[in-house]
Amino acid sequence: MDQIHLMSVFVAVGEEESFAAAARRMDLSPAAVTRAISALEEKLGVKLLLRTTRNVRLTEAGRRYLDDTRNILSSIAEANEAAAGVNSAPKGNLSVTASVLFGKSFVMPCIVRFLNEYPEVEVSAYFLDRVVNLVDEGIDVAVRIGHLPDSSLKALRVGQVRRVLCASPEYLARNGVPQHPADLLRHTIVAASGVSPRVEWKFGAADDPTMVRTQPRLTVTSNDAAIDAVVSGLGICRLLSYQVAHELKAGRLKIILADYEEAPSPVNVLHRESKYGSSKVRNFIDLLVEHLRAHQHLN
Repeated sequence: MDQIHLMSVFVAVGEEESFAAAARRMDLSPAAVTRAISALEEKLGVKLLLRTTRNVRLTEAGRRYLDDTRNILSSIAEANEAAAGVNSAPKGNLSVTASVLFGKSFVMPCIVRFLNEYPEVEVSAYFLDRVVNLVDEGIDVAVRIGHLPDSSLKALRVGQVRRVLCASPEYLARNGVPQHPADLLRHTIVAASGVSPRVEWKFGAADDPTMVRTQPRLTVTSNDAAIDAVVSGLGICRLLSYQVAHELKAGRLKIILADYEEAPSPVNVLHRESKYGSSKVRNFIDLLVEHLRAHQHLN
């Protein structure tokens, strides 16, 4: 069988963790998928998958081969695009990820504009409050807030955000305005685990921080819910500056302890470097970077 076909079938099985689901995805019969995997394992001389009556799991060799195969197939697709000249007209699927609120507020307008401009492109947008692995999960473009570890990914800095403490004017009128991080121990704390998962908050410069171990009365996994709670006057919350920009402008929230804030966190657009550079990825990144660098809440 053709090597590329075998690799494509293996990627489908590895990602779906099911022969039947891979067969549906590839528009093949289950028997054809089974034959392809058997032929690939025989060709390589190694077991890639562990099959039981209930599920399919990758072996250690299978996990490594899945990562390598994804990259190879992606490079082949991009080489085909370049040779066919479609770099002049973006087409195909583009996958994008960002955190929930950031994706909704900043990335979604770019996606809509991009789709209107390029009718042959489809976008899969994953707005999640967790770190998505671009290579393992096959993502083309990501927006990441925070300092980045060394990696093979290319990063374009587009702005910065601050971690801010805020509360409603009504809450501060009832309970007073904290003057020092230690004063937080006497206040009602709302914790947004997507932004500040630890109950120990750090303030000030990195080389001389002030640490405060808070005891939240409310902990939520949704930043939206945390914002609603503090706007309603429940207490004090630590959030990213862009998340509360509208509430601050409208006067529904006020920033406190601004003199004790940590240094701002960078905002970067990440993508996997490619020898050929898919036109849909390049064009979307150009649009996204221009939009974010000009945004008042990030600069």
